[in-house]
Amino acid sequence: MEMSMILKPEAVRVLSAVSSKKRLMHELGSVAESVYGVNQADTVEALQERESLGPTGVGHGVALPHARLDGLDEVVGALVLLEKPIDFDAVDRQPVDLAFALFAPREAGVEHLKALALVSRTLRDPAVCAKLRANTDPATLYTIVTEAQAAQAA
Repeated sequence: MEMSMILKPEAVRVLSAVSSKKRLMHELGSVAESVYGVNQADTVEALQERESLGPTGVGHGVALPHARLDGLDEVVGALVLLEKPIDFDAVDRQPVDLAFALFAPREAGVEHLKALALVSRTLRDPAVCAKLRANTDPATLYTIVTEAQAAQAA
């Protein structure tokens, strides 16, 4: 599985007006609707439902919210860089400024887990996160995150 199979360039955003976890979930829902055609309200609800099971803030300023949704044929994602970090109830209590959301078909099995592992591995790399945080151009962010996997595999 490759990052470019999960993430479309137009699903990468830099956001300046997000001030809360709830607002971020709404923004992710908006991206999912505009890029992948899934219902925003259903997406937000599914993300919040998953979040209620335990926070998806994995530490070091990174969150990996994810949800299973109707209307998808494959696992897809959205990458968001926040200009101002927000409280996300992360495991290390650090504010979050990088969020990579994954949206999977309701019946997705192993593919969802493979995608989550891929994104987690990529964003666990401090060098990748530093590059992402140093850029505010969505096209550059897309290139960084899709090329990071290729570099790791080499």
